[in-house]
This record gives sequence, structure tokens and C-alpha cells, in this order.
Amino acid sequence: MHEGLFITLEGIEGAGKSSSLNYISELFICAGHEVLQTREPGGTDTGEQIRKILLDSDNIKLESSTELLLMFAARSQHLEEIVKPALEKDQVVICDRFTDASYAYQGGGRGIEELRIKTLEDWVQLGFTPTVTLLFDLDVDVGLRRAEKRSQADRFEQEDIMFFKRVRSSYLQRASNEPIRFRIINAGNSLEDVKQQIHKALQEYL
Repeated sequence: MHEGLFITLEGIEGAGKSSSLNYISELFICAGHEVLQTREPGGTDTGEQIRKILLDSDNIKLESSTELLLMFAARSQHLEEIVKPALEKDQVVICDRFTDASYAYQGGGRGIEELRIKTLEDWVQLGFTPTVTLLFDLDVDVGLRRAEKRSQADRFEQEDIMFFKRVRSSYLQRASNEPIRFRIINAGNSLEDVKQQIHKALQEYL
């Protein structure tokens, strides 16, 4: 039994997940909680090495199945080394992307059957899921324009617009299927409004 709180942030490129992570951390720190920020893929030394492979724009021959397996390999290490120990210490763990991203990107985007992803999820996570997931939803065109301004495109960001439309659709479908766990944040609004939405979505946990 894990006593801490596991919050995951999801959304397409440019939706503002990473910039919101610090704000969320501040909310919980001010409420007296110990907070751990992390990300996927990554979070551990092994995971960060895998992340480099996955995001390297030169790895154009990387197969979809290889991509999915690498995601779960990094996730397995991340859970056992970082996430679960922190939760056992009653910490609030805030993670930039988790398993919903695999369903959205490798499932919705790449077209991998959901059953294959579910098999890996069951094997690696053994029923472990986030306490609450914030889905930063944004029009794909807007998100990609934002992403273009911040840095050189990584391997995922080089995909075409239809790829990201499928990703977004997959995210929204998962949120519809699990309305108790998901909180949808309208990421197209002003920064102040987004913060207000986040605060409202997490109020019961503060």
C-alpha cells in the first residue's frame, strides 16, 4: 500500500505540462507536503539514457514496437527506483507523463493495439495507477506552434499533424473512460486561468 499521492500530467506538445509542474509543486509544498518532481521517459539514470534514444531525431528507423518496449523498460526502472519508494515515504510525486502517454502516443499515434499496451502495463505496474491525472488539452495547431518556438524538434515533434490529432483524440477518450481519475485542463486559456483550473482540480488533495 502506497500512502503518498501520485499525480501525473499528460497532454500533447506545447500544452504547458512542464511549465505547470513547478506551480503544482508549490501548491503542495505550501500545504505542508514533501514533493518529488519526475518525468517519463526518464527519472532515473537508466531512464534518462533510454529517453535520449527515444527522442533522438536521428533514430528514424526505430520501430513502433521497440519504442513501446523502451517506454515500459524505463517505466519499470522508474517505478521501482523512484516513484514507489517516494510514495512509501508519504511524498507527493508529480510526474510529467506516465502510462496514459503510451496509450496516446504508441496506441493512438502509432496504431499499436491497446491490448498489447495493456499487457505491458499489467506486467510492469501490477495494478499500480496514478491517484489523479491532469490532462492539459489544447488544439493541436496551437500546441505545435508553441513547441516550435521553444526548442529544436525531437523525434516525436517531427511527426505530422495527423499523428498529434490521433494522440489528442486518444487522450480525450481515456479521460472520458476514467472521469474519476482524470481532470481536464483547458490549456488554451491564459496562464492565470490555467492555474485556477489546476488549483480547483487538486483542491481535494491539498
